[in-house]
Amino acid sequence: MSSLRAAQALRPALRTATTTTRPRPTTSLLRSSLNTTPRLSLAATARMASSKAFFQGEPDAPVLKTKIPGAQSAKKIAELSEVFDTRAVNMMADYPKSVGNYIADPDGNYLLDVYAQIASIPVGYNNPALAKAASTPDMVNAIINRPALGNFPSHDWADILKSGILKVAPRGLNNVFTAMAGSDANETAFKAAFIHRRQRERGGPDVDFSQEELDSAMNNQSPGSSSLSILSFKTAFHGRLFGTLSTTRSKPIHKVDIPAFDWPQATFPQLKYPLDRHAEENAAAEQASLDEVERLIQTWHIPPAAVIVEPIQSEGGDNHACPAFFRGLRALTRKHGVLLIVDEVQTGVGATGRFWAHDHWDLQDPPDMVTFSKKAQTAGFYYGDPALRPNKPYRQFNTWMGDPARAILFRAIVEEIERLDLVSHTARVGDYLYAKLEALQSRYPEHFANLRGKGQGTFIAFDNPKRDQFLAKAKEFGVNIGGSGASAVRLRPMLTFQEHHADILVDALEKIVKAL
Repeated sequence: MSSLRAAQALRPALRTATTTTRPRPTTSLLRSSLNTTPRLSLAATARMASSKAFFQGEPDAPVLKTKIPGAQSAKKIAELSEVFDTRAVNMMADYPKSVGNYIADPDGNYLLDVYAQIASIPVGYNNPALAKAASTPDMVNAIINRPALGNFPSHDWADILKSGILKVAPRGLNNVFTAMAGSDANETAFKAAFIHRRQRERGGPDVDFSQEELDSAMNNQSPGSSSLSILSFKTAFHGRLFGTLSTTRSKPIHKVDIPAFDWPQATFPQLKYPLDRHAEENAAAEQASLDEVERLIQTWHIPPAAVIVEPIQSEGGDNHACPAFFRGLRALTRKHGVLLIVDEVQTGVGATGRFWAHDHWDLQDPPDMVTFSKKAQTAGFYYGDPALRPNKPYRQFNTWMGDPARAILFRAIVEEIERLDLVSHTARVGDYLYAKLEALQSRYPEHFANLRGKGQGTFIAFDNPKRDQFLAKAKEFGVNIGGSGASAVRLRPMLTFQEHHADILVDALEKIVKAL
C-alpha cells in the first residue's frame, strides 16, 4: 500500500483518537521545496523542513483501540505459531498500514516506534522515496534475476556499489565485501583477519601454501587450520554464527549448548554517570581495560588476529566508552600488529548524530575493517588495505555474496538521508530529547538511572529497576520501545524522529513510571 493509501486508511482512526490534526506537508511538497529554493542550501532547506512532519498521514499521536495484542493480533499469532516459532514475537505488525514513525497492528493500533524493529528501520515505514526505488526497473531486475555475485556479477554492480554503499564508506576504507546480515558481516571480517595474518606470517600473498598446510586443513588440524583467535569484550554482541557467537558475551541464552572457540575476552569499561562527576574513575577503568587488552594480546595461548569492538555495546546494555579509550585501542592494535574491527551493525547509518559512530573518536588511523547492517538494510564490511583481499579466489565466497536489491535500497536510503540532512537532524533532535530526559531523571531518578548517550544523537539509554514491566507498560501508552542488558531501556528511533515525536515519547515515559 502506498503512503497515501495508508494515510486514507488512518483518517477514521485519527478522528476518534485525536481532537486536532495539524496540516502535514506531503513528501512531494517537501521534495518540491527542496528543489526550488535556490537561495538556501540543501542542508538549510532540510532544517526548515524538519520542523514539519516528514510523512503525510502520520498520526498526531499514538492510536490505541484495543489492548495489545488485540483479538486480531492474537488470531494472527496463533495461526503463525502453527508453522513458525512465535515465542519471541514483540507484536504482530500490519506493515501496509504502518506509516513514518508509527507501527500499526491488525487491530488498528498505531504505536510510536522508538525501537525501529531492532534499530533496523532507517527512514520510516512506507517511505515514498524507498517505495519509488523499489518499483524501478533496476530493482525488478535485481529481484527476479538475483545474481551469484562472485561468479556472475551484473554489469552495473560497480555502479551500484559506488553510488550507494561506497558513497558513505568510512574514511580510508574504499573497498567493501558485501554480505547478508550483521552476523555474516562480522564472520567474514574474522576470516579476512585470519587469512591476512597467515599470509603475513607465510611471507606475503605470493607465497603459496605448503602441502602440509593443505593436507592438515582437511583434517581441521594445524598448521592448515590456524591457531588464531579474535579478541572481544565482555557484554559484547557480534552475532550468532559459529565464529561470531564465540565473540558474543551478552547473554548465556545466546550461547548455551553451542560449541565455541576458546577465544579471549577483555573487560569493557563500566562507566559511572554522570560522566562529569566521575571523570577520574572512568579514565582509570578505561586504562585498566586497555591494559587487559594488551596483556591478552601478548599472552593468550591462541594469539588474536584481531580485536572487535562496538562503539556502543548495544545488546549488552548500551555500554559506552570515551573517545580516548578507542584511540588507545587503535594504538594498541597497531603496536602489536593486530587488526581492529569496528562493529557498526547497530550504531552505523546516522543514529549517533554521525554517519558512523566511530567518527566521534577522531581517529588519526582508521579501523582496519568496519562492519555494517541493520539501518543499511544490507550488510558487509569496509576495508582499505588491499592485503585484506585474499590472495586466491574462492577463499571468501558464497553463492550470493550480498544482494543487489538491498544495495539498491541502501542507495535510496542514503539519498533520502542526504536530501533531508537526517544525520544533522538526528544530532539536533537527540540533544532536544536528552535535555527532556534529564528533566525526567531529576524528578524520577530511580526510574531513569545512568542516563547516557549525551551528544550521541538519539542513541540514548537509561536503567530502570523494573525494566521488563516498563517495556510491557509502554505499549499501554502507545509506545514500542526496547531493552538491552539486565536493566537498560534503549531508544532506537528512526532518523525521521522529530521534536514533536520526542514530546510524545517523554510524556508517555512519565505516564509509564507513574503507572509502575
